[in-house]
Amino acid sequence: MLKICLIGYGQMGKLIKYIATKNDCQIVSIIDPILNNKIDEENLKDCDVCIDFTAPDFVKENIIKIAKFKKNIVIGTTSWYSEITKIREIAEKNNIGIIYGSNFSLGMNLFFKIVEQTTQIMNNSNDYDVFGYEIHHHKKVDSPSGTAKQISNIILENIKNKNIAQYEKLDRKIHNEEFHFSSIRGGNVPGIHSICFDSPADTIELKHTARNREGLALGALKAAHWIKNKTGLYEFSSVFSEILEI
Repeated sequence: MLKICLIGYGQMGKLIKYIATKNDCQIVSIIDPILNNKIDEENLKDCDVCIDFTAPDFVKENIIKIAKFKKNIVIGTTSWYSEITKIREIAEKNNIGIIYGSNFSLGMNLFFKIVEQTTQIMNNSNDYDVFGYEIHHHKKVDSPSGTAKQISNIILENIKNKNIAQYEKLDRKIHNEEFHFSSIRGGNVPGIHSICFDSPADTIELKHTARNREGLALGALKAAHWIKNKTGLYEFSSVFSEILEI
């Protein structure tokens, strides 16, 4: 059974703890300010892998502390990617494995693949314009989400006449080379992401709707199993097929 230390005990941390045993994992320690404890040798001594669902401002500091104890890490927190070079150096210097992702949901990562394949097909049609939107609960702190940015990057890589993603309100006509992805925050919506291909004749829509956060928690646990004996820095969607053995 994989032994896990949870870094952060908010909604995701609690959900991971709830489903851990059913997924061959044991939570051996939990680190969170509300518990008045910290990342140290005592709290990490029994764990195989740490799972971090905290906040962007704490990720780098958490990784530096965890790396000292040679523990591998799953990073579920987003919006810290400007530090990616430094994080890679930390992983290599300390000979540990780190896996991160904008979204650990198994369904969302399948959606990434669907969007990738669809945009490759739609790139050959000049009749359709592409745009996207997302809806999240009112407690979500980032807008656009890391998931929205990853979907946008997939589209920009495959739709050759789109080279700029616009996430903000536009008080002008959108340019042909721009791709607009809008974000809505409100209520208790776990997450909706939609990509639309629109022509004068019809609309083709790809849509992923999360019913809850359990898919994220399950993906994080699968990532923890996968990273246990590895070294280096990995992005979840790039090794998703290997993790699921598909």
